[in-house]
Amino acid sequence: MANSQDKNTMIMGRHPILDAIEAGTEIDRLVLQRGVHREFELEIKEVSRYHQIPLQIIPKERMDRYTRKNHQGIIGFISLIKYYKIADVLPLIYERSETPLLLLLDGVTDVRNFGAIARSAELCGVHAIIIPDKGAAKINEVALKTSAGALTKIPVCRETSLVKTIDFLKLSGIQIYASSLSTKNPIHTLDFTGPTALVIGSEGNGVSQKVLSMVDQHFMIPQKGTTDSFNVSVATGICLYEVMRQRM
Repeated sequence: MANSQDKNTMIMGRHPILDAIEAGTEIDRLVLQRGVHREFELEIKEVSRYHQIPLQIIPKERMDRYTRKNHQGIIGFISLIKYYKIADVLPLIYERSETPLLLLLDGVTDVRNFGAIARSAELCGVHAIIIPDKGAAKINEVALKTSAGALTKIPVCRETSLVKTIDFLKLSGIQIYASSLSTKNPIHTLDFTGPTALVIGSEGNGVSQKVLSMVDQHFMIPQKGTTDSFNVSVATGICLYEVMRQRM
């Protein structure tokens, strides 16, 4: 069944959801029941693409876990924050004559880790957090609470493709750095004083190979102990503090 936060932010029914989107309501995601009327399915797919809202198609049994009410085959979840696009945010950073510091999260799905990362990001001067529209943590009440309010202060940019986003950032003069356990470059040996984007991967798998192949440089965080690695939120805080230290 859905948790209380999900229930509080759900919109059910075809017309209420389309009306909410048309009115500019920030929608976190749409869940569509498999096998609904074909014309309506095509309409929702087109609307979700146009407004860049993640769409998931699931069987009726899973739909019923969210609610037993008459959902008409579709449920929308209202976002607790406003999402941005990095193409809109980046020019504003340059217009303020500031040196961009961006954070890309590749596969970070734990809401508490996400909230803790956002808290460190805001404190260390990150201009925007960039996440994919699929495979990212839900920004729910737990994430907001863990972030200590940081998620209401820092833009979160939801993009359809991190690969295309990295291409755009490179063309915009941003150096891309990624954490990797397979490199021997300690983080403190790199120069983060220019326009910078850090890529942090998931707790279990790290940064995906496709993204790793696109970045400008890899780095690692030196460690003395024998534990496998730092928790992802702790590692991100360490990385961001190094960037802030260099810039101060």
